[in-house]
Amino acid sequence: MKLSKLDYLLATGLACLFLSAWMTAQVKTETATSQGQPTIETKVDRGEVVYVSGNDLVVKMEDGQIRNFPDVPDSSSVAVNGQQLSVHDLKPGMKLERTIITTNTPQTVTTIKTVTGKVWQVIPPTSLILTLEDGTNQQFDIPKGQKFTVDGQEVDAWGLRKGMNLSATKIVTTPENVITEERKVKGEVPPPTEAIRGPLLIENKPTPP
Repeated sequence: MKLSKLDYLLATGLACLFLSAWMTAQVKTETATSQGQPTIETKVDRGEVVYVSGNDLVVKMEDGQIRNFPDVPDSSSVAVNGQQLSVHDLKPGMKLERTIITTNTPQTVTTIKTVTGKVWQVIPPTSLILTLEDGTNQQFDIPKGQKFTVDGQEVDAWGLRKGMNLSATKIVTTPENVITEERKVKGEVPPPTEAIRGPLLIENKPTPP
């Protein structure tokens, strides 16, 4: 039966998918992560509560700027005199201090992929077919500049021959940054003002005689 061009393309695509799935199962992958010295940045903001209603909070900052926090979560808390207060417990006049600690930790993720087998066919410089330890043949694309170890020596795709036992290793190093942030908020209740008791007298200057 003669396959049409469409049938041939579909069959080739399915074969590639099947081959890709097997390649994933056969290639050994190892990943290692190394961390560098973290850097820590601390930022402190201070202000005074001027208005609070429900979850809406308005604070006068230390520099005089008025900032509105319209949707403070109920889970947010402020440490005041050893107690954890929510936004609903705040009162105008309370002093607030927010400390934000940002930690930036550089790390390097190294991924090592290795495969071993016997050369069954090679199409330099783009691909080769290996017979793996379980006896199956699998095709692999050859990355540009890839080197192979054969009997302790490095060769490129053009130096491969059928029947050679080889191992190939690909190392990919990726730098990353892991950023964590910690927030602490504490408050201070202003001291009570002394209430005026009794009748109010206003002292006048004595009238000259």
